[in-house]
Amino acid sequence: MSKVFTITEGLENMGALRTGGQGSVYKARRIGPIISAVKLLPTPIHTEDEDDKNYRNFQNEVSKLTKVNEQPNPNVVKILSTGLTESGSFPYIEMEYVEGPDLEDMLKAPHDPIFTIKEVLKLADHLANALAHCHMVGVKHGDIKSNNVKYNINSGNYVLLDFGLAIMSDEQRRTSMRHAGAIEFMAPEQNTGAMYFHTDIYSFGIVLYELLAGQVPFPLKDGGETGRNAVMIAHMESEAPDLMVLRKKNMPTGWTKGKKELEMRVPQWLLQLIAKCLEKDPENRYASGMALQEALFAGSLSTDQPPAVTAHPKDKEVAAPDRSSPAAIAPGYHDDDKLHISKPLFFALMGLFAITLVTCGYLFFDQKHSALPAQIVKDTVVKTVADTTAAKPKVTDYRRKREIADSIESAAAKQAIIDGVKQEKDQQQKADSGSTTRDTTVKQPDLNQ
Repeated sequence: MSKVFTITEGLENMGALRTGGQGSVYKARRIGPIISAVKLLPTPIHTEDEDDKNYRNFQNEVSKLTKVNEQPNPNVVKILSTGLTESGSFPYIEMEYVEGPDLEDMLKAPHDPIFTIKEVLKLADHLANALAHCHMVGVKHGDIKSNNVKYNINSGNYVLLDFGLAIMSDEQRRTSMRHAGAIEFMAPEQNTGAMYFHTDIYSFGIVLYELLAGQVPFPLKDGGETGRNAVMIAHMESEAPDLMVLRKKNMPTGWTKGKKELEMRVPQWLLQLIAKCLEKDPENRYASGMALQEALFAGSLSTDQPPAVTAHPKDKEVAAPDRSSPAAIAPGYHDDDKLHISKPLFFALMGLFAITLVTCGYLFFDQKHSALPAQIVKDTVVKTVADTTAAKPKVTDYRRKREIADSIESAAAKQAIIDGVKQEKDQQQKADSGSTTRDTTVKQPDLNQ
């Protein structure tokens, strides 16, 4: 791609990403593989001299802008450098290049025309965090709109981009917004060139409204002066249309009946927060991004619980809501503030109540009719102990007698064995003696012969 002009030394122009009346955004490359995005402002600064009002204003705003990145924030684009281009002396801001679609792209086909409640709450949290971070260091963005918020596909975070208006002077800002600004997202006071912290809050409310309803409250029907004036007056005088009516109208046809019913249950506190952001009088809005973030956090911790949902038989593919997500803890809903529970849960609770009642009655009845007087219980225990104690000696005596008898019987048996052995021995000796006498008589010679 050929260079249109030189941005500055060491920063290669790779072509325009987006152009508009408030300036153009170019893709750039530093020496090496680092890719960045460069915002060029339309008003040139011909002399870098403190006597030049435009240069002085630019330097003042840049000094504020550098504070944004003193503490890194995952929801705010990193600003790499600022300066004047070598060709044309246009002020520029070099920012990190965030890879991913912006919110405007995510509302177009093939994406759904509206966001889920869960994703809106995530976006609200990330964008409020970005505003709180900027407002804390005194920086007003002034150009919050759906194509200035990108979804970072690498980190999963929503990131606030394009601080072009933040470094413009009031006069430049007034001229730019009147003729080329995103009028659909502008607060009423911006029509006169004013910009406060409350101004960013109003634009935040428009972004959330668009994501839930599928369109901004006051769409620009044509880009002519008449159309822009009509939208400008509507922001100043007209109430925003009912968000829930538009959300129902723009429901995706591919969603199941169960999912459509679930996604119509937008938390009441979130609708009230958006309504407060869209107040015509800046003083009636949240004072800053910090106050907005606190309100968002308080709403997500509300004790009101959403009504339970019974899945339609044809909608079994609809997953149960994730209780760990922001959408799951979001309370009360637009249709009513009553507590609803499903029939299975109701009958389970009633059954548990009945079992508890029967158990308590049984324990009470059993205790009343089976309890003995204290004295009777005491006497019974004493008698049982005494009987047990008295029985022990008898058992001991019986065992002792048995041991004595066994020992006597054993001694008698032993003596009988000894006597038997002795008697048998005597008989053997007598037999041996008789045999010897007979043998002697036979062998003795006859001397008379």
